[in-house]
Amino acid sequence: MAKRDYYDVLGVARGASADEIKKAYRQKAKELHPDRNASNPDAEAQFKDVNEAYDTLKDDQKRAAYDRFGHAAFEGGMGGGRGQGDFASAFSDVFEDLFGDFMGRGGGGGGGSRSRAQRGSDLRYNLRVTLEEAYSGVQRTINVPASVTCGACSGSGAEGGAEPVTCPTCSGMGKVRAQQGFFTVERTCPTCGGMGQIVKNPCRSCGGAGRVEKERALSVNIPAGVETGTRIRLAGEGEAGLRGGPAGDLYIFIEVREHPIFQRDGVNLYCRVPVTMTTAALGGEIDVPTIDGGRSKVKVPAGSQTGKQMRLRSKGMPALRGGGQGDMLIEMAVETPVNLTARQKELLREFEKLSEENNPEGSSFFTKVKGFWDGMKG
Repeated sequence: MAKRDYYDVLGVARGASADEIKKAYRQKAKELHPDRNASNPDAEAQFKDVNEAYDTLKDDQKRAAYDRFGHAAFEGGMGGGRGQGDFASAFSDVFEDLFGDFMGRGGGGGGGSRSRAQRGSDLRYNLRVTLEEAYSGVQRTINVPASVTCGACSGSGAEGGAEPVTCPTCSGMGKVRAQQGFFTVERTCPTCGGMGQIVKNPCRSCGGAGRVEKERALSVNIPAGVETGTRIRLAGEGEAGLRGGPAGDLYIFIEVREHPIFQRDGVNLYCRVPVTMTTAALGGEIDVPTIDGGRSKVKVPAGSQTGKQMRLRSKGMPALRGGGQGDMLIEMAVETPVNLTARQKELLREFEKLSEENNPEGSSFFTKVKGFWDGMKG
């Protein structure tokens, strides 16, 4: 029986691009997969025809030969066709083409290019600083427990620094394959652990890993303006690479401690300052602290109430990457005196009698309350 034209098998034109051929092949292969067509006795043969056609047309040289000579180009053992005994191998190719991208091969056909060296892991270090340190910037020394390159073998993992040899189990691929019916199962090589190479005489200091555990002291510059959540990256200061691979990075996450006096909101600072009842009523001056350790005199207007805010320009936190400095907002808290003496109580009662017209907010409030109660009665 004459073979069907490969282009007809895939349902594409002779001038179809490689992407069009691949797309058509994937669609046909999924439609005719034997597992999805158990009731169709012809599905397996059609599935093989689709795979055979794609195997030829996806290769530029085979496609050129087929376009010129047709099926005759592959007769006499020259390649293209597959016999019944090669069906499992054909299905393995289909599996690779359909699902290779999801298995990390990218259509490249395996892990033969895996390098013996592996990059070290990144590390995270949480560093707490005070608000004063965040304001001015500081240099801190931290101790980081991490894996470092083994000095005895210079990271090779072999005694005396000898080079590893190709793994005899996987021939350097890092993976081994086993045939299970139609499927080819690929696993990490148990001998080399996926490295593709083994160390015949492991280093006694690191056991063949090429790195050892050690605590390192690092000096870290904390820039002015950092806040909780700021991340600082130290390139190459993470875990040492495996068998000579590059080191990972160290990420320092900043946490700024709460301050007993100031509250922070971005680049602005808030400070709640208690003010005596007489100062709030008569007006005056108060001293307030600033984050740089200094003090500023602030005028309190006569008749100030709790919650009144005043702004000190450029007395807040610096911006992390430049761009000026925030402000400091002072919120007044008018303080009621406690533990009064008999004389103080007498004076306050006398003052209360004389100040019935001096409480506009209270008068307004109780006028509204009276209207509310009258409305409820009506």
